[in-house]
Amino acid sequence: MNAPRLGTVMWPIQSWRETGELFRRAEDLGFDTAWIYDHTAWRGHTPWFDAYTTLAAAAAVTSRVRLGTLVTSPNFRHPVPTAHAIRTIDDISGGRYTAGIGAGGTSRTSDGGLLGGPDWTPRERAGRFAEWVDLLDRALRGPETTHEGEYYSAQEFRSGPGCVQRPRVPFFIAGGGPRGMRLAARYGEGWITTAEGPQSDDPYELVRIQIGLLDEACEAEGRDPATQRRLLLTGFTDEPWLASSASYADLAGRYAELGVTDIALHWPRPDSDWAADMKTFEAVAADHTA
Repeated sequence: MNAPRLGTVMWPIQSWRETGELFRRAEDLGFDTAWIYDHTAWRGHTPWFDAYTTLAAAAAVTSRVRLGTLVTSPNFRHPVPTAHAIRTIDDISGGRYTAGIGAGGTSRTSDGGLLGGPDWTPRERAGRFAEWVDLLDRALRGPETTHEGEYYSAQEFRSGPGCVQRPRVPFFIAGGGPRGMRLAARYGEGWITTAEGPQSDDPYELVRIQIGLLDEACEAEGRDPATQRRLLLTGFTDEPWLASSASYADLAGRYAELGVTDIALHWPRPDSDWAADMKTFEAVAADHTA
């Protein structure tokens, strides 16, 4: 059993001078991936800088660490310009981009309803996301995409030479329900969970249940479940991920036994739910690279 890959979630709330230093620091610490949330604001926090612009700049000042959104959603992104931005960052980074994508939330403090109009019903949100993922996939594979769907359209979108990574950049898809699982099984090189959901109050048990359902979805798609990575985004449960490096190692080992292949820790942020001791955070990274 291999240790999970280790990523960190960055906060796009500072000037680029400060944020750029954090991306370089993440690479120096040995993190495998540096993720960033894609919002205009998140839970009322402002300022909140654009994810794609930030990642393009991060791609230019790093050389090893993978970069990605965690996650991009249809809340305010159309799949065609999103594909255009993704392909550009994939080129700038030399093929180090991963597209984390999800259906998005309903809160108006986190982009829900940002563009006006009525709130999407759960059915519409799921339907939009399914069409969004399919069109994003086709637009990135290229070379030309035309689409007339229920929610989105594209007319002769040309993706030029395509992505550095072939046949396109990898998708990591967030989804805890049946439709989300099917999309992850069909399109996702990886799947994302926060260990939150109605099936269980125990995060470990919930992830065990979710991975079982995901395996079934992969098998229904004629896919070997072992070909898909599984990312656990921490920080949304009471588990002591950053209480100590030993605590991290214990939790990471337990989840690895379930099939989790990737773990993301939030960069410590004082005076927030993601506050943590920086020395512990750095020790976890050092142990990972040892």
